This record gives sequence, C-alpha cells and structure tokens, in this order.
Amino acid sequence: MSASKTSAGSYIEDLYLLQRVAQRINSTLDPDTLLDQIVGDVSNTFGYNRVGVLLKEPNQDELVIAAGWTGELCLKGTRFKIGESGIGAHAAASGETFYAPDVRKVPFYVPGEEDTRSEIDIPLKVRGELIGIFNVEHTEVNAFSPERIRLLEALAGHVATAIANARMFQRERLENARMARELEEARAVQGSLLPPTAPAAKGFELAGVCRPCREVGGDWYDFIPLGGGRLAVVLGDVSGKGMGAALLMSSTRSILRLHAARGLSPRAILSEVNRFLVEDMPASRFVTLIYAVVSPATRTFTFANAGHVPPVFVDSDGARLLEADAGRPLGLMESEFSDHEIEMTPGSRAFFYSDGITEAVNSSLEQYGTDRIFHHVFDQTATVQSLLDDVDRFSSGNPASDDMTVVMIARQARRDEAMAGCRVA
Repeated sequence: MSASKTSAGSYIEDLYLLQRVAQRINSTLDPDTLLDQIVGDVSNTFGYNRVGVLLKEPNQDELVIAAGWTGELCLKGTRFKIGESGIGAHAAASGETFYAPDVRKVPFYVPGEEDTRSEIDIPLKVRGELIGIFNVEHTEVNAFSPERIRLLEALAGHVATAIANARMFQRERLENARMARELEEARAVQGSLLPPTAPAAKGFELAGVCRPCREVGGDWYDFIPLGGGRLAVVLGDVSGKGMGAALLMSSTRSILRLHAARGLSPRAILSEVNRFLVEDMPASRFVTLIYAVVSPATRTFTFANAGHVPPVFVDSDGARLLEADAGRPLGLMESEFSDHEIEMTPGSRAFFYSDGITEAVNSSLEQYGTDRIFHHVFDQTATVQSLLDDVDRFSSGNPASDDMTVVMIARQARRDEAMAGCRVA
C-alpha cells in the first residue's frame, strides 16, 4: 500500500485494517506465538516486509530483538543499549516515536539491510512503563506519511496491551504449574504420613481410609503401637482445608505421636496435646480428634474425644453413638477430657469418621447424616471402604466439600478367633 494515499476512503480502509489486526493479536495469549503473529499480520496487512519487535530486558537498560525481520547485523537476540546505538534505542530512551525519513542522515543508525532508507520506531508502553519498541522499516525514502505514522502508533498501543496480557497469562500459567507441582508433592508427603497397612492386633481387625476433597487436607488417621500388644487408634480433623490445614495436621500428628509414646491414658494424651496447641495454634484454627487405645488382653478399647463427631458402635443390640462427657476441640483453650472404656464383644465394631461423611450432600442438598451410617454399618459385611462408597452413591457425583475419613475397630467373631488360635497352634 503506497504511503501517498491520504484520501478519506483510504484512511477508513486503514482503520478497518487496524481493527482487524488488533483483534487478531489480542486473541493470542502465548507470548512467542503472539510476537510472530504481530510481525506476520502487520507485514501481510499493511505491506511492510521489514517489521520487528524489540523487548526491554527486565531490570536492565537493554533492548533485545524478539521477533520479526532481522538483517545480517540485527539477528534475533541482538541487544541494544538504551540511549546508545540504534534508532530504537534512542526512541526507548526518549519514550517518544522516532521517525527517520532517511536513515543515512541519522548518525546513530545501526544498519540491518543496506537498502533500508526510512525507519520508524515506536515505544511500547503499558501504564507508562516501557516494555519494548515496535519497529517498521522501508526501502523508500520518507515512506511513512503522517497519517500512516499515527496509524502505526495506534497499532503499537494494541501491540503493547497484547504483549502485557500474554506475559500476565504466561506468569499465571507458570505459577499455576508451580503450585500444582507443590500440591502434588504435598499430597505425596501427606499420603506417606498415613499408615500403609493396618497393624495386627490379636482378636481385632483394624482398617482406615482417608480421602481429601482437595490435593491435601486436614483429615488424618493413625495406628500407633504402644507395647504390650496395645495399639492407639487416632482420627483427627483440622479446621479448614487445603495447604494450611495439611500443615497443621502434620504438626499435630507429630506432637500427638511424641506424647503417645509415653503410654498415657487417652484423656491425658489429649490434655498434653491441647496444652501445646493452645500456645501455637493460629487464631480461629482448631483440631477435633478421637484418641483410642485398643487392649487385646481385656478385649476393650478406651477413648477420649476432643470435640469430634461421636463414633458409631455396632453390636448385637444395634448401632448407637458413643457420646463423651467432656472435651472441646484442641487448640482453643484449656479443657478437660474424659476416658470411656468400651467392651468389644465378638463381632462388635466401632466406626470413627470425620464430618465430611455425615455432611456429604446429594443433589437435593440433603445430608448423608448419622442414620444412614447406622443403617449401613449394621450390615456385618460393612467396611470402611463400603461406607465411603455408600456416601458416594448417595451424593451421586455431587462434589465433596470436605475431607472424608473412616476408621474401623472390629472384634473378631468367636469362629474367627477360634480359627486364628488354631493357626497359631
């Protein structure tokens, strides 16, 4: 297109071309693709075959050729010190468009091709900050009319915005990828804190399952050998979700395991853990927790509850909640806790669970609730996994809003105990 066209019709045509190019470049969010597209669209639309984009290096006074036509002396990656050699470098220093009708008359001109005669360099700015230079060259002297210069300046504004948006998108994409990697690593670490298998306890069957609603969560369970055949069973739930809850879970687990090694009663263990957490727990955070000690010798388990949902106990008389007399959540204030000893008759079972189970909702926003737990676990074949599967069926794919954890303590039936005794003998 000749630079001499100045009629109203040609000017309107230029505006349409400008709009078309602007729409295309603003629809691209990949930085590398965008720069090549800018050069290609401007060349194809306006007929310039020497178009380039130079970007300012962050925290440096240098421009780097990032895309476009490059002569033998100006290859992609060539650097120019701002304010020194090169027309673009001077435009960057002044912050104003620099038009050279005849580059041979510019003392600081750096040639890219011997036949270049005119050149225009337009600063690319976003909120007043220089991010680069938009460069167009021509083989004719004084090839850019005032109208065309204004058009290219308008286009440069769209170019600057498109580059800024693409960079922001790239930063967000890289940040999301970094966070995804860190969450995956955190998920693996948190998974390693859960028992890989349920330990053996004479006459008992133990099982547990934990499913965070996100990559990581605040639920956990644990089996801790105490000596003398006894075993501690833990289920905890840190308030909140995500990485913060996972970090608090990890620290609480470490504190609890440290005190569990002392062999204290469940209520004493909760009191000691609470004393530490009250001093260190962030405001508005707390931990609900059940700590139980299984004793195969007496065929009982003794538990204390720190503000957690009551366990469900199932025997020949049916299913019922195991309520505790006292016990606030850990980390809020000083509190008293109480021990409760439960006799495990043959075939009886106790299910500990987090509130993600009872509060799971279906499409009608109806909660799973305790009654459905009663109904499910009364079946002798019920397991921790079958309970979780039943919750999934109830919610019918409705996304979980909280972590779900289930732990079971089951006394073997007399026939199973007898068979186990025969195998030992």
